Formats: sequence, C-alpha cells, structure tokens
Amino acid sequence: MSGPPVALLHGLAGSARRTWGDNAWFDLLADAGREVIGIDLMGHGSAPKPHEPEGYAGFDQHVVDHFPPEPIDAIGFSLGAYTLLSIASRTPERFHRLVVAGVGKNLFHRDEDHSRMILQAVTGDPDPENPEAIHFSTLADDPEADRQALAALLAGRTAFDTDCLATVTVPTLVVVGDRDFAYPADELVAALPDARPVTLRGVDHFATPKSFDFIDAALDFLDAQPF
Repeated sequence: MSGPPVALLHGLAGSARRTWGDNAWFDLLADAGREVIGIDLMGHGSAPKPHEPEGYAGFDQHVVDHFPPEPIDAIGFSLGAYTLLSIASRTPERFHRLVVAGVGKNLFHRDEDHSRMILQAVTGDPDPENPEAIHFSTLADDPEADRQALAALLAGRTAFDTDCLATVTVPTLVVVGDRDFAYPADELVAALPDARPVTLRGVDHFATPKSFDFIDAALDFLDAQPF
C-alpha cells in the first residue's frame, strides 16, 4: 500500500456502493494502492436499520467500528461529511487527512423548511414541484433504502455543535458546489484549524460525488492519484 486506508461515508439515502462504487471511487483508490473502507451508515445499505429514533444513539460508533487501529484518510459526502467532522472533533488522532463535501452553511444555519422537505421526501411524500425533494424521494426508492429507518434517523439527529470544529485539527479539504444548498462553505473553512476550500463550478448537491473536479481534488489532497 502507498498510503493509509481510505474510509468513504455516503450521504442521506445513499450507500457505499451507490455513492462511491458506482462513481469509480473504489477502483481509483485501489489503483492508487490504497485499501478502501466503504461504510454503510446506520439506516442505509447493509447496516442496521432501526425504526425508532433511539436506535441511532450509536450512529457514530458504528462508523468508528469499521476503522483500523492506525490513522486513516477519510472522505465524507453530506451526512457522511457531517459524521466525519463529529468523530474527528472527539478523536482527531484517528485521522491522517479528511475530505468533507456537500457541507457548508447548512452546519451553521438550520433551515427548518428544508429539513421538513427532506423528511417528507424520504418518507414518500415529496413536493412534486421541488426537484430536490423528488431526488431525495427517488434515492429512498432504492431497494437498499428503508423509508421508515431514514425517518427515524432524521428524527434522532441533533443539531450540529459547530463549537466542536475547533478541535478538528486534521488537515481538511472542504468541497462544495456553487449550486449546492450547502454553499458557501466560508464559515466552515474559517472554523476548522487546518482547512482548504474547493468550489465546484456549476455543480449541485447531488452531482457532487460524480464530479470529476471533486474526484481530482480529493485524490490530489490525499496523494492518492492512480498510478
């Protein structure tokens, strides 16, 4: 291996296979000589899917249980990025470098209407006039998804404590599209002790994992370009 293992955490209503495998991340990292750790978050993919909010108390620990003892690199998208920042705020020594994508102002300014839209979408009642809602609902239609589990996960999540970001001392790449609802990421970059921003031009939230610019920036940052 030419570097530490790389853990990959997907977003809400995704999975390791759909978000990373289908977009060639696994293959590219393997070609770079990296061990790949594709993690399905609780409520998703092959992970446990409790139907009650209290079942997600061990959400972060489920992720950590997949980590090897040595420090790793990690890439997270949306909910996966949120989760990595939460874990790194408590145990920065577990990481070598972080890449967080699809997060920014949404960590600092909670939009209750937007949160309600997502909940309605993943439970099967999307606003037919809202393309973003339709997309979330389509993701939740996948055979790997479980609408009841996703609703319980959302109900069990607490607001992100942005004060914890000061303890994320790991070198971090913050990537967000300029058409993403999380854009801009200025506050997040400023709050992290060692962060570098990348803006994806013309890219929205859902197009981020398949953006060639995102892939190139992340692999460069992790020194994991294929041979």
